[in-house]
Amino acid sequence: MNKYTQKITIPCYDTDASWRLKPASFMDLAQEAANRHASVLGFGYDDLILSNTAWILSRMHIEFVDAPKWREDVTLQTWHKGLNRLFFLRDFLITDSEGRPRVKATTSWLVMNLETRRLVRDPKLMDDNGVCSENVIETPAEKVQMPKDIEPELVLAHKVEYSDVDLNAHANNAMYMQWSMDAVGYEVTSRHSVKSFTINFNHEVKPQEEVELYRVFVEEENALRVYIEGKVQDQSAFIVEIIFNPQA
Repeated sequence: MNKYTQKITIPCYDTDASWRLKPASFMDLAQEAANRHASVLGFGYDDLILSNTAWILSRMHIEFVDAPKWREDVTLQTWHKGLNRLFFLRDFLITDSEGRPRVKATTSWLVMNLETRRLVRDPKLMDDNGVCSENVIETPAEKVQMPKDIEPELVLAHKVEYSDVDLNAHANNAMYMQWSMDAVGYEVTSRHSVKSFTINFNHEVKPQEEVELYRVFVEEENALRVYIEGKVQDQSAFIVEIIFNPQA
């Protein structure tokens, strides 16, 4: 099976006050679909854990063509694109009942030994098993850096607790985006929909650690660009570039 397909009705708890699918909620849907498809292909969670390894999401780029809304029936597809340099690539596409693209995403993954926390190359993943070369987004997610000419502003500090932690015993990747949207501020997020975002996961965050969230606004003619970086004791845990649409 080169593509995994899942029918979804957007639930209320995954949407914001404008009824749109939240960025973090898309990430939740994507990681579950990725795991299900990887299991079909023979390298899902249950397969990798036998060698004490696991998939680690490193980079993600998402484009909201037209974010699905509460109660919409949509189709989520994902496929494994194989190895590209350091990363294993996987794309995602949400389409509506008419087949129109609503959300596009490309992701870059690594495999880590859960005991040593070192990256590994599993021979089972090096062949073309289940690879689909189709690109929903042509270019893999890029490296994100904070603007060098603007001083970041410390806006929030978040202590990682029970609700943040996933089955790998660290903060789940979707929570980083949830913290970031909070750090942008409701004044912006309630008036501007997300056009796209690119997030880099630089270092895992563990329970009870405190993440300091730094913010930079870059206003452009037709968009608002916001950078959020999460740091733990001055070490970068993640950085995200979010582009918001002009106010409706």
